Amino acid sequence: MRKFILLMAASTALAIAGPAQSQDKKTFAGQTITVLMPSPQASNIAADFEAETGIHVNMQTLAWDDIRPKLVTALIAGTTPADVTEIDWSWTGQFSAADWYLPLNDSIDAETLKDVGVSSIFTVDGKLLGIPYSNDFRVMLVNKKHFNDAGVAEMPTTLDGLVAAAKKIKQKGIVNYPIGLPLSPTEGASTSWYLLTKAFGGDLFDANFEPLFTKPDSAGYKALEFELMLLKEGLVDPASTNLKDSQINDGQFAQGLTSIMISGEPGRLGQINGPQSKVAGQIEAITVATSSGKTRSFGLPEALGIPKVSQNKEAAVEFIKWFTGKKFQTQNYVANGILPTRTSVLSELNDGGKLRSGGALVAQSKTIEALFPQGTPTWYPQFSSAVNTAINSAAKGQMTVEQAVQSIAEATMQAKAQ
Repeated sequence: MRKFILLMAASTALAIAGPAQSQDKKTFAGQTITVLMPSPQASNIAADFEAETGIHVNMQTLAWDDIRPKLVTALIAGTTPADVTEIDWSWTGQFSAADWYLPLNDSIDAETLKDVGVSSIFTVDGKLLGIPYSNDFRVMLVNKKHFNDAGVAEMPTTLDGLVAAAKKIKQKGIVNYPIGLPLSPTEGASTSWYLLTKAFGGDLFDANFEPLFTKPDSAGYKALEFELMLLKEGLVDPASTNLKDSQINDGQFAQGLTSIMISGEPGRLGQINGPQSKVAGQIEAITVATSSGKTRSFGLPEALGIPKVSQNKEAAVEFIKWFTGKKFQTQNYVANGILPTRTSVLSELNDGGKLRSGGALVAQSKTIEALFPQGTPTWYPQFSSAVNTAINSAAKGQMTVEQAVQSIAEATMQAKAQ
């Protein structure tokens, strides 16, 4: 699941054409801020921002997995890790509970927040902890050639239609296992189940974080039944119980051995359709098929926030406004492939023919929901681990669906009590 979109950025600097329009008229010229983001980032970001605002940026980058430990260590000690930092969607519960970050509600205008719809994912108890700059949400990815070869002319909008298409592809002998679905004890198995829970019309928890997936008529229960049905019907490779989502994406889907990725990442579209790919020109995104035919999805975006211990909060706000502005988001996508968080930018890129599978991505972006509307809980890691462990056991025939969902609920209650 992790940050494929960010890692698409070239390690060598790619010029970002032209400066962004000035909004602050160099009010904070002469100040210096430190920005901490995942590597790689284009080398001219600091220079472009300084030319526009007069604010000097000390840009620091770390591997994505190293950022959270650095932030937590510094913030627990009461020291400033940077004036502007990365915030991932999955950190919001811990960061909100610790009250480490400056609420940005009064710093960002309402029009921007409406345009950046996924900002709701970073709003906890009414406090906006960060402004999303890198979009990541789930769609379904399909090999259009496989569909055409099987005589499937229209892309499915329902789960029944998706299964019917997969069966036709298998019956035609185009591939042995048409559907890519990770079932190993890894995060990819968790996120796929989350998406299918949405697809069956439900959610994981109620407002009090009580599980909603334990009853046979619940969406989460049906989602796991659906996964096991795909496996039993021979539509999913049995080896998936030992494969991460990245292995299925790269080792199967990108090799033309699988036709459908249930939980697809938009950021893969460019590379997987690239000139060196075995399936170049064949892969498209479609909106998530659901039981009702009305698409749903959830977001896993990244944002920029400001620690309360920052000594340069106003200049830090100006950097966030600039970095998440329309012009820079457009340039950052064209130069580095970072999918914009602004719906307006996605639409403009699509209208200009610059957004691959643009129609599907724009349509899906308007349906993005927070996986946890209350804010990602501090016990999310334990929950996710319980989810993918139970899914793996069920896929191997070691648990029934009922036993699997009960084990997830029990692990959740234990994690909440700690």
